[in-house]
Amino acid sequence: MHSIHSKQVFLFPYTIFLVSVIFNFSCASKSDPEGKKLPNVVIVFTDDQGYNDLGIYGSPDILTPNLDKMAEEGVRFSNFYVAQAVCSASRAALLTGTYSNRLGIHGALDHMSKHGLNPNETTIAEMLKPLGYATAIFGKWHLGHHPEFLPTKQGFDEYFGIPYSNDMWPNHPETKDYYPPLPLYENDKVVDTLHNDQSMLTTVLTEKSVDFIKRNKENPFFLYLAHPMPHVPLFVSEKFKGKSERGLYGDVIMEIDWSVGQVMKALEQNGLEENTLVIFLSDNGPWLSYSLHSGSAYPLKEGKGTSWDGGVKIPAIMKWKGKIPEGKIQLNPAMSIDILPTIAEITGAEEPVLPIDGKSIWSMVMDDSKKSPQDAYYVYYNRNELQAVIMDEWKLYFPHIYRTIAPNQQVRDDGIPINYEMIDLDEMQLYHIPSDPSERNNVINENPDILKRMIELAELARQDMGDALLNKKGANNREPGKIE
Repeated sequence: MHSIHSKQVFLFPYTIFLVSVIFNFSCASKSDPEGKKLPNVVIVFTDDQGYNDLGIYGSPDILTPNLDKMAEEGVRFSNFYVAQAVCSASRAALLTGTYSNRLGIHGALDHMSKHGLNPNETTIAEMLKPLGYATAIFGKWHLGHHPEFLPTKQGFDEYFGIPYSNDMWPNHPETKDYYPPLPLYENDKVVDTLHNDQSMLTTVLTEKSVDFIKRNKENPFFLYLAHPMPHVPLFVSEKFKGKSERGLYGDVIMEIDWSVGQVMKALEQNGLEENTLVIFLSDNGPWLSYSLHSGSAYPLKEGKGTSWDGGVKIPAIMKWKGKIPEGKIQLNPAMSIDILPTIAEITGAEEPVLPIDGKSIWSMVMDDSKKSPQDAYYVYYNRNELQAVIMDEWKLYFPHIYRTIAPNQQVRDDGIPINYEMIDLDEMQLYHIPSDPSERNNVINENPDILKRMIELAELARQDMGDALLNKKGANNREPGKIE
C-alpha cells in the first residue's frame, strides 16, 4: 500500500490526499459509526476435552485458575453443544455456522482424504475479512490438507499448525506406520514434521498467538487458537510435567489453562481487554477408550462419538471485559453453529450468502434469562443419521447404534485404548435434562405432548436435510470440495 501510494502522491499529491480522506472517513463511518474500534475475537478450541475437565465445571483434581477466572468474569454455559461429536464435523460447524451434514463433512479427515471444506463456504475468517480484520489460526485445522482446502484459502492470513489430528502419525498404537510423518505447516508450506515428541506444541502455539495479538493491537483481529490436545497422544512441557493430581492428562489441561492465561495477559498488556470477545470451547467430549489418557464428562452419559450429552455437551465460557456481565451462568441450550452469527452481530459483518443453521445468541450471552432464538430445537446427527433432538429442557433419542466401553476392562494409564462394544438403542427415549443430566430416567410415557412436538421437529429436520440423507452429500446441493 505505502509504496504504491508514494508514487501516486508524487504525481497527484492533492488529489490523492483528498481521496484518502474521503476513503478513511467512509470506512470509519461504515464499520464504526460511533468512532469505536471494531471488536477483536479470540476463539480457543480444544480437542476431546471433557465437560468435567475444568475446575469451574466441577473437576476435583485439575487446577484451571485462568479458565475459572474467565468464567467468573464472564458467562459460563451449562448446556452448550457441538453439532457432532467428532473432529472434522465439529470444526466445520463451528467455522461456518452450519450443520456439517449440510456441508458433506463427516467424521475425521486424514491424510488419505480427497475432500475438505468447500471453498465456496464462508468461514468466520472470510466473513470478517471485508471489515479489515487480520485473521490467524494456530493449531489444528482438520478440514482438508490439500492446498485448495488449507486455512490460507479459507480466509486466514496466517496458519501455523497441523492439518489433522495429532495421532495421525506413524506412532499410532492401533495402526502403526499407516500414517506418514505428521506435517507441521506454516501458511501453505510444510516446514517440519512432528516425529516422536509434541511436548512443546502447546507452548509454541501459545507464543504464536501472543505474538499475533501484539502485532495487530492497532487493527481488528480474529484469532483461532485450536489446540490439538488433550486429544491423544498426550504431551506436556517440562513446566507442567507432574503438576496435576490427575496424571498426564491433568498436566495437559493445566498447560492449556496456562495458554489461556497467556492470551488474556497479552490482551491486558496491549490494552485490548475491553475490546475483545474471548470464547473457550471444546470440539466434543472425551475419548473414553483411552482410559486415564482421556477426560471426564461427569455427570454426563458416554463421550466422544455418541450423541449422548457426554459426547456433544462441552464447557463453554465467554468473556468481554466491561461488556458481558460477570459471573453469569446460562442454563438454556445453545450450540457451536451459533458462534458465527453471534460474531456477525457484534462486528456488523454480513452473514454468509449460502444458508446457515446458526442464529446469534448474543442476547443469551448478555442476559442469562434469555433463550436461544433457534426455532425451539437443535438436532444431533452421526453422519447422516438423525439420532437426537433437543427442545428447550428436553432431549429425545431415536433408535440407533452407539458405542460404549465394554464392561470388565482394566483401566489403563499407558495411552493404549481399551475396547468399545456397540449398543443397540431400539426404542425412542426422552429425558428432562435439568432434573436428569446423566440421562438415566426415560420419561417418554409420561410426556405424550412433548413427544409429539419433538417428533414433528425431527420430521422437519429430516425434510430439511433430505438431500444429505438420500444422496449422502450435503443438503441443498452443497457438498465438500473435492480433488480429482
